[in-house]
Amino acid sequence: MSSSARELRFSSVADVIARLDPSYPVFCVFPDILRARARTFVEQFPGTVLYAVKCNPHPYVLKALWEGGIRHFDTASIFEIAKVTEQLPEANCYFNHPVKGRGALEAAADVYGLKDYVVDAASELDKVTEIAGTDITIEVRIATPKGSAVYDLSSKFGAAPDDAVALLKEAARRGCRTALAFHVGSQCLDPDAYRIAMEMSASVASRAGVRLEYLDVGGGFPAIYEAGTPPLAVYFDVIRQANERLGFDVPLFAEPGRSLVADGCSVLTQVHLRKGDSLYINDGIYGCLSEIRDGDLDPPVRAISKSGPVGGTMRPFRLFGPTCDSLDVLKQPFDLPDEIGEGDWIEFGLMGAYSIGMQTGFNGFVTDTIVRIDGMREDFEF
Repeated sequence: MSSSARELRFSSVADVIARLDPSYPVFCVFPDILRARARTFVEQFPGTVLYAVKCNPHPYVLKALWEGGIRHFDTASIFEIAKVTEQLPEANCYFNHPVKGRGALEAAADVYGLKDYVVDAASELDKVTEIAGTDITIEVRIATPKGSAVYDLSSKFGAAPDDAVALLKEAARRGCRTALAFHVGSQCLDPDAYRIAMEMSASVASRAGVRLEYLDVGGGFPAIYEAGTPPLAVYFDVIRQANERLGFDVPLFAEPGRSLVADGCSVLTQVHLRKGDSLYINDGIYGCLSEIRDGDLDPPVRAISKSGPVGGTMRPFRLFGPTCDSLDVLKQPFDLPDEIGEGDWIEFGLMGAYSIGMQTGFNGFVTDTIVRIDGMREDFEF
């Protein structure tokens, strides 16, 4: 059943089970939660909020975030730019991938009229200005120290401070507007990482001596996968205080993805076989559950039967995905009721980030039923 044929709307996950009796995985989107998360960022972050589209590009998600007040989008490809622009014609897109193909640049500049481009190398600056001209903003991305983030993005992207100074000067010399950007890493658990990165940015800006249009503090804001994760307000306070102390007299941008959408979606899977303490389900690491393995994440789960919650004492189970590959297994066990069996469902919570957009379709297994659930999600026990 494909979501492209019609919009599937339900009142709850129980309603999905009652009406669809799905033997296939179902991706559940909760627009009310997404709208609320968007409003939190728009109202509390001290600047402009760009949604990182790569995190979850589904139209239900984009629409809900727009309804929550998001008007700016961090896009990394022509596919993402087109997807946002076609659904949200008034949206503002920024080409924030540091490495861009020439064809993509031509389309971004000539077809979509983008004016903001990230670079972290002199050759990329040459390419961008050759194709997009100089009536643009060049956003120089600096590398930041590896901190307590789950994913260290500066191992791949970002200019060293001396190189960033040179890039800013050269972009300004060519007549471009200039800006600075950094990314402290995805699922950053240390708010102080933003202070450190902003101090680096202040030093680079001072040495470059050019006028900045804005400072983009990137993404990294965490979802609450486990107890003890600092709340968003702490991150916002650190950024606000650092901005005031360092004297950045420019607008602030941020590129949240995970923290905007993680708790706004869930994945409903079904048990197709039980063998002792092993459960074989219909989604896995090649589908929407890849980040559970790659990021060592431990999302909340709950077991559901047609008649309601599954009974029995909680015990650990190993979960295997549906493909023929023996690697298709979640690393950590999940605690589920000992009466769970074939035909019951397992709902994975906090699955809005890096899930539906990451699936490969390997072995012919794909999650292509996406439903809207109007109303708040049933609570999980963490």
